[in-house]
Amino acid sequence: MSVFAKAKASRSKSLKSVLGGIAMVGVGALVLAGCTPTENPDGPSGPTEQLTLKIGTLLPQTGSLSFLGPPEEAGVALAAKEINEANLGITVEITYGDSGDPDNKAYATAVPTLLSAGVSAIIGAAASGVSKLVIDQITGAGVIQISPANTSPDFTTWDDDGLYWRTAPSDLLQGEVLGNLVAEEGASSLGMIVINDAYGTGLEKVTAETFENAGGTVVATEYFNDGDTNFSAQISTVLAQDPDAIALITFDQAYTILPALKDQGYDMSKVYLVDGNTKQFGADLPAGTVEGATGMAPGPSLADDFQDRLNDAWQTELDGAEPLSDFLYAAESYDAVMLLALAALAAGSTDGADIAAKLQEVSGGGDDPGEKATDFASAAQIILDGGKVDYDGYSGGIKFDDAGDPTDATIGIFKYGADNMHTRTN
Repeated sequence: MSVFAKAKASRSKSLKSVLGGIAMVGVGALVLAGCTPTENPDGPSGPTEQLTLKIGTLLPQTGSLSFLGPPEEAGVALAAKEINEANLGITVEITYGDSGDPDNKAYATAVPTLLSAGVSAIIGAAASGVSKLVIDQITGAGVIQISPANTSPDFTTWDDDGLYWRTAPSDLLQGEVLGNLVAEEGASSLGMIVINDAYGTGLEKVTAETFENAGGTVVATEYFNDGDTNFSAQISTVLAQDPDAIALITFDQAYTILPALKDQGYDMSKVYLVDGNTKQFGADLPAGTVEGATGMAPGPSLADDFQDRLNDAWQTELDGAEPLSDFLYAAESYDAVMLLALAALAAGSTDGADIAAKLQEVSGGGDDPGEKATDFASAAQIILDGGKVDYDGYSGGIKFDDAGDPTDATIGIFKYGADNMHTRTN
């Protein structure tokens, strides 16, 4: 059984395992909780009693992005554990659900179950393509959707009643970084192999525009659909144009495409990966397959102690069989829970609309930023003392804008070695 399969099985066979006061329940279980918001003519402000915030997750336990599931769920579990241990007016209860992908459609079962459980917010999906399929259903129910990994620019202008948020930056940033990086490293021509969904086409568009504005030429762009397993036609078409560089905008299809490029004799130091496939491949690919390739992903460098705490949450709270090998979007997932809890505390309510009305404030966005805090206990105390907080998390300063997008973000650059493992270079 794989590491993730074991964790998933553990969650499904038990209605609850207590983690520092948090009820960890399978996606089919109903968690009951209640709170009483403060009576205030100017709107909710501060809790009158202990709040219980129910959060669901719609993260990939299966499908083409399943490698993101463990770090994302570990981030959620760690944040909930630390919030509950702080014991500062709010308790968080997590209900875990599987987003799957557009091919296996696990979300179609998970979303109704989470909504029936009465969650105030759902963290996910990871894939922009999945979020586009569920955003209207979630926000239409008055529930907040906050994604730790959606990057499609389309969500910035989505009609979501102010209930959709994300802690990952739009591909407008990642695409600019990728296009400029390829040009700066000497390529004058670029080929791209792209998944044909909201994530892939959005990132491809910005990357191409940026690269061409820098003086380069995109000589080939080949698309494939999620669920495809043979990419020989796309690879042949791109290689026929003899591009100076190749960008792979894919998910786990990279496991097939990368060895094929290597076998065709392409210089792997000219291959560029993105957040959907920048992972620690290790022994899953033949030694040296990805050596020299460049990857990128949103988020600052994570401190060792944070990675240790994530690993502890993954193995202890979620029964992960082995330590995490990837930490992609763990910080964004952790911060999503922290921001939801702080916003609920500031609102004195666990109603989705009330929480949403405070999310920008607690992130330090808007014209009146509050007092800086970098951990839940300090941030919560500022709110309880009647002040405004500006929470800066492990994913960065965040600072939500009016559309629910973070305005403070970092893109990390990674280089692969002979062991198919990457190290951060910036």
